[in-house]
Amino acid sequence: MLIRAIGCLLICVAGLATPALAQLKPGDKAPMFKAEASLGGKQFTFSLAAALKKGPVVVYFYPKAFTSGCTIEAHDFAEATAKFNALGATVIGVSNDDIATLDKFSTSECRSKFPVAADKDQRIMTAYDAVMMGFMPYASRTSYVITPDGRISYEYTALDPSDHVKNTLAAVASWKAKHG
Repeated sequence: MLIRAIGCLLICVAGLATPALAQLKPGDKAPMFKAEASLGGKQFTFSLAAALKKGPVVVYFYPKAFTSGCTIEAHDFAEATAKFNALGATVIGVSNDDIATLDKFSTSECRSKFPVAADKDQRIMTAYDAVMMGFMPYASRTSYVITPDGRISYEYTALDPSDHVKNTLAAVASWKAKHG
């Protein structure tokens, strides 16, 4: 327990001292991926390409399940899921946590509202330039909105979780207003 607390503290302190800067920008082609995911404790394979056929996708990266900032962010996304769905958008969280941890996180913190994907080999976070600088294998707190054409329409990186949902929801609503 003490080791976990120290690890969580290091993640938070390191993130404040060395924030990652998202390299992918609006207009860039989003890297396609498939990943082992959990929704409400039920495992499945998430496919970004398949999700984009239904509408825009918010892919948000977070450092570690059950840490304070990641729990706040998961709660915020869970509360906003109906708003994202009304705009035709899908939300998926991505971290390097193992699938057993994500089964629990998806039920308790994500409230069975949206899936979370396991990126144990950091392949996805690396492709999206969402690795916490100096602290591999942890993801930076980075959110992307990807449109059905596979392009990034919005990106936001900040360790503070408080604006990720508000900003991505506004980006999805703006895209929807332009594209119906």
